Amino acid sequence: MSAVNITNVAVLDNPAPFLNPFQFEISYECLAALKDDLEWKITYVGSAEDETYDQLLESVFVGPVNVGKYRFVLQADPPEPSKIREEDIIGVTVLLLTCSYAGQEFIRVGYYVNNDYDDEQLKEEPPQKVLLDRVQRNILADKPRVTKFPINFHPENNDNGQPTSPDHDNGEQTPASPDHAAEVNLQGEEPNASPNKCSVQCSQT
Repeated sequence: MSAVNITNVAVLDNPAPFLNPFQFEISYECLAALKDDLEWKITYVGSAEDETYDQLLESVFVGPVNVGKYRFVLQADPPEPSKIREEDIIGVTVLLLTCSYAGQEFIRVGYYVNNDYDDEQLKEEPPQKVLLDRVQRNILADKPRVTKFPINFHPENNDNGQPTSPDHDNGEQTPASPDHAAEVNLQGEEPNASPNKCSVQCSQT
């Protein structure tokens, strides 16, 4: 059983201009105290055909992780347009929110993102060069794809000190494959405290 359960992820400021920061209000519960912090990442997929265009928008460590319920707002800058091919700015792409412990990813929340102009005339007759200040993004927040991976939340208990998954004894992390991953739905638990932005430590609810 996982030591950390993500109970809800709310997408804030959505839809929004393409150049606005991303904001996610994340609620989770910890069922057992953990020695290290949780690492949260936001990744923007710049191209469906080439992962070299992926951009890591934010990576923060949140802790301490004691038993209880928590909530915080994770904010990330928008992707750097110069690192995205012109033809890939407009259209549908993917945004990934992941959480890891001790270098082991245990949950991944994927969202489809639709980028399009905010004006019907621009949609019908798009300019040759993308007008970034007129592009609006819309995250399909009601249809996230959530995948969980089994990991070892207490790697310090291993004889060799290396993190292992519950299914492996050779010190290797469980691969992110359909054989070990399970798609789930967020419970949508209603938070019971006001949101606060957090980069290192979050509030307990």
